[in-house]
Amino acid sequence: MNETELLFTRALGCDRMSLYLNKDRYLNPDEVDFIASVFKRRIKSEPLQYILGKTEFMGLEFKVNEAVLIPRSETERLVETAIEYAKQNETGRVLDLGTGSGCIAVSLAKYAPELKIDASDISPEALAIAEENAAAHGAGINFVRSDLFSALEYKEYAMIVSNPPYIASAQIRKLQPELSFEPVLALNGGADGLDFYRRIIPEAPGYLQKNGLLIMEIGLGQKKGLEKIFAESGKFEIIEIVKDYNNLDRVICARKAD
Repeated sequence: MNETELLFTRALGCDRMSLYLNKDRYLNPDEVDFIASVFKRRIKSEPLQYILGKTEFMGLEFKVNEAVLIPRSETERLVETAIEYAKQNETGRVLDLGTGSGCIAVSLAKYAPELKIDASDISPEALAIAEENAAAHGAGINFVRSDLFSALEYKEYAMIVSNPPYIASAQIRKLQPELSFEPVLALNGGADGLDFYRRIIPEAPGYLQKNGLLIMEIGLGQKKGLEKIFAESGKFEIIEIVKDYNNLDRVICARKAD
């Protein structure tokens, strides 16, 4: 659904099909005022998802505000990959590390209901949004406030899934204006964008069961850098690099070494 469709379906309280079936009807004054107020904020580059307070991910609706990163379609490949591995390996307990809006954890819970899911984030504001989204979808997720692994007690996960911050610090200022509204904490991956991977990869084996999987989203051009970090850790075997639907390297999958 594009921005115009999203705006008008919200303003008119209808779905996309109804929008086109009733395209000739006139707007009432309240609808006109609502659309005008949205345009005023959108002109200032505020993301439409924040203005409307919601977005779609994996066919599900999620509440979002400026405490959380807006879910991207690219991240759906991360979820799809995790689901595929979960089905292949009869995976039990999964950790969503740095959950943000909870879109990954909730999607896993909805499409792989056999999983038991924990989700962590350092931000209490983000966790509050994630908990609301889980409740809205009836997803029984255990949320933990934690700076990566620091406050986690369970250490036998079958799978750890993460979309860590991976934009290089210097690049953040050059990104589209809409990103200035999103939390820097969820974007900034340090000088080369790999700081969080350097923290996650060495620590993750201590929280994975034998043959446990670490599945992470990655940014453009980061494949070689991550392969080096994994090699230096000596604790994982990379088993797959998954491309997104634009044929770009998007997800790295690694298995804990014996």
